[in-house]
Amino acid sequence: MSQELDREMEEMQEENAGSEENPGTGEPVNDGSEGGEPEAAQEKAGETAQDAGGSEEETGGAEASRDSREAESSQAASEEEKEKTGIFGKKKKKDKRDAQIEELTDRVKRTMAEFENFRRRNEREKTHMYEVGARDIIEKMLPVLDNFERGLAAIPAEEKEGAVAQGMEMIYKQMLGVFEQIGVTEIEAEGKEFDPNFHNAVMHEDNEEVGENMITEVFQKGYSYKDSVIRHSMVKVAN
Repeated sequence: MSQELDREMEEMQEENAGSEENPGTGEPVNDGSEGGEPEAAQEKAGETAQDAGGSEEETGGAEASRDSREAESSQAASEEEKEKTGIFGKKKKKDKRDAQIEELTDRVKRTMAEFENFRRRNEREKTHMYEVGARDIIEKMLPVLDNFERGLAAIPAEEKEGAVAQGMEMIYKQMLGVFEQIGVTEIEAEGKEFDPNFHNAVMHEDNEEVGENMITEVFQKGYSYKDSVIRHSMVKVAN
């Protein structure tokens, strides 16, 4: 009885062993239900790793190119600094010829500037001296012009067609033309409002026919040269 039980136990153990092992090779049987999933996960992980590796390579390439550019620029700057300085870091001394050229160039520029200032100052002084001389001559010629006017006014009407009167009038007109050419003009006075900058009031009168402070008569003509008054007009002003 015990032997039969032992045989049955052995047969059951053999059957269990056969179900767990491949009968031909003795290796454990794999039905694919559990092994398929790990293989797919491994393939996906591999693809992810490849993508990450590619992006890392691209990033590394960009950083490498940027580093190379920075290195080139720093190298160029260092070479330029070396050109400016000597071997031991001291600045190179300027060549004597370059220093002389700079000194002479600066001296020439200063001389030219001084000459330009002198030329302008000389022109202003010459213009001022010419105006002063012209004013002096015009002031001395104005009494002559006044005498011509008085002489023409004193000629009787029947003698104004004579040769002497005609000659005086021609000389008088010629003097007026010369004065006009050099810039001498007569100051308007009669019928104008009194202006102390151009007129000199030597007499006043009460005249209701004209407005107040109006010039009614001119005793002596006034003249101006360019922008300055040479002689004020002597006038009578109504109150």
